[in-house]
Amino acid sequence: MSCGCSRGLRPLEHPDQDLPALQPLAGRLTPSARGLASGWAAVAAYGDTSHTGPRIMKKRRSFEAGHQRKFLIVADNSPEVEAALYYAASRVQRSSGTVVLLYVIEPAPQMHWLGVKEKHLEEETAKATALFRLFRRKLSLAGFGEIPVEEAIRDGSKSDQIMQAIDADEDIAILVLGAAADAKGPGPLVASFAAGKNAGSFPIPITIVPGYLALADIKALA
Repeated sequence: MSCGCSRGLRPLEHPDQDLPALQPLAGRLTPSARGLASGWAAVAAYGDTSHTGPRIMKKRRSFEAGHQRKFLIVADNSPEVEAALYYAASRVQRSSGTVVLLYVIEPAPQMHWLGVKEKHLEEETAKATALFRLFRRKLSLAGFGEIPVEEAIRDGSKSDQIMQAIDADEDIAILVLGAAADAKGPGPLVASFAAGKNAGSFPIPITIVPGYLALADIKALA
């Protein structure tokens, strides 16, 4: 019986076997997206972050010779992310370091179809590139145009990919999150990492910046 699926698409019936086959797709992706396809298998193998035991991560080396402290920002379209961005930039401007912008491409419905996943990856990579460009422009207008900024795009569960980014870069020393000024709560990342059951075992310090703070206030506090 026909499934009614579009021609040219096939389901990933055996992810552990099919995911490595996605690697050749990287050659047809935009430069920013290359390397993500080969990372899907690693994403699947990493596992969830729901455990309560201490997280074993690489030793931080931010202040060793040849290294520098990095402030990790999770780039998205939330209003409060600007507060986190400006705070991290202020800390770098005052005490040196680098701001790392991380965009996570989260799974979309029907991602088990190979063609759908490739298209989703392309579209989200374009969104990430545009968001990075916007953030750099905001930093420049706010007086942070000269600070070092790195960009990273990862694919998978947002919580898992934040943990993997921290583990992969021994210089990432602080995660900076903006807290939503909303009666519904501070936002999912703050609730998960800073106020959830795993907060006490998170591998690096987390700085929470109130989302309602104006730029002048942030500069005065950072």
